[in-house]
Amino acid sequence: MRQIKIGNTNFTASAIAFGIMRMNQLKVANAVTALETAHDCGINYIDSSDIYGHGKSEEIFGEALAQSSLKRDDFYIQSKTGIYENEALDYKTTRYDFSKKHIIAAVDGILSRMKIDYLDSLLLHRPDALMDPAEIAAAFDQLQQEGKVRHFGVSNFNPMQVELLQAGLSQKLLINQLQVSVMHTGPIDFNIHTNMTDARSIDHDRGILDYSRLRHMTVQAWSPFQYGQIEGNFIGNPKFPEVNDALQKIADQKGVSKNAIAAAWILRHPAIDQVIIGTMTPAHIVDSAKGADIRLTAQEWYDIYLAAGNDLP
Repeated sequence: MRQIKIGNTNFTASAIAFGIMRMNQLKVANAVTALETAHDCGINYIDSSDIYGHGKSEEIFGEALAQSSLKRDDFYIQSKTGIYENEALDYKTTRYDFSKKHIIAAVDGILSRMKIDYLDSLLLHRPDALMDPAEIAAAFDQLQQEGKVRHFGVSNFNPMQVELLQAGLSQKLLINQLQVSVMHTGPIDFNIHTNMTDARSIDHDRGILDYSRLRHMTVQAWSPFQYGQIEGNFIGNPKFPEVNDALQKIADQKGVSKNAIAAAWILRHPAIDQVIIGTMTPAHIVDSAKGADIRLTAQEWYDIYLAAGNDLP
């Protein structure tokens, strides 16, 4: 599988990452199969969060890794923290928490559940309106000095939030995880509709993709097969016949699935380095992973973009 560099480092990883959000739904034996299938496809990057399955996903991952034929060093393992779930309120999210105490405790919990000694990277999951860069810096320094986290990044941050946080850190923020898919193109639309007054010309993200290129931050696309705000899967969805027809046409030409073409479409954008797939079905893992090694032509990319309901000014 095609490899990419993480941030401006010499660390390389697969262009497709394996997200374990849904691993809590599997028995350990099935999780072993999913992990080994991903690895057989060339995927060497794991993405998690301490809230996935309220921690259960990481527990299943830890058991599966221990029972599999794989080793800790076969994967670059990443997790996220900062979303506080109130267990007394049925795990309702009641705040974001970037306090040093919460970050340190969260990492200890992640490592325990995943049965590993360190994380390759830790991301702050969603922006905390009350974040104190100095307190986050103290947490990051401690985690790095103790050997518990090697690298750091963010998820769903805009450029000014990254700049604010980066100014107080001794580590370089390497990663920003953003929702991007054929049917979730906001960060792309406004660049095409520059100097226009239509809805697609509105910049909701403060130029996050261009900023990431300038700062050499790895952009990871989450929910690559979802539409809207995680409203559902658009692949094979009868609500979206045009885009499915466009994907199928190119998939047939290249001998792969629509999932692979949807992943390749994301990776064709010069600002987006990785796609995080979340399927736990081995056949779907194999299908989607093939997208890493397909490079669409410019016309194929625009054909899909237009079939998704977008327009050109």
